[in-house]
Amino acid sequence: MTQGTQSELGKIKIREEVIATVCGVSAMECYGLVGMAPRNVQEGLTDLLRRENFEKGVDVQFNNENSISVQLYIVVEYGVKISEVAKNVQERVKFAVESLLGLEVDCINVKVQGVRVTGAKRK
Repeated sequence: MTQGTQSELGKIKIREEVIATVCGVSAMECYGLVGMAPRNVQEGLTDLLRRENFEKGVDVQFNNENSISVQLYIVVEYGVKISEVAKNVQERVKFAVESLLGLEVDCINVKVQGVRVTGAKRK
């Protein structure tokens, strides 16, 4: 599926995968985010996706001609305030989509699928 806009010079179409990649890359820039999780719970929550598959943890829905809703599935680092990480992800993704793609973002839902403990030593 594509999202299209019309200008005086012609038509611009942006594929859903491009929007999802922009969302995933901008989300990964946030502190406390370890990775993107699969959208489907049955695929397994512990497996983080490779760097080139950011769009797998992002679900994009087209609302009208120039508006989208985004759902992000993330894994956060243990010890960070989850609500702050989610808020930062929402703000950064909204800014990236609106500034880079020129699309209006109606809502961004962040679903925390897991917490990863890194650097912990067991005795």
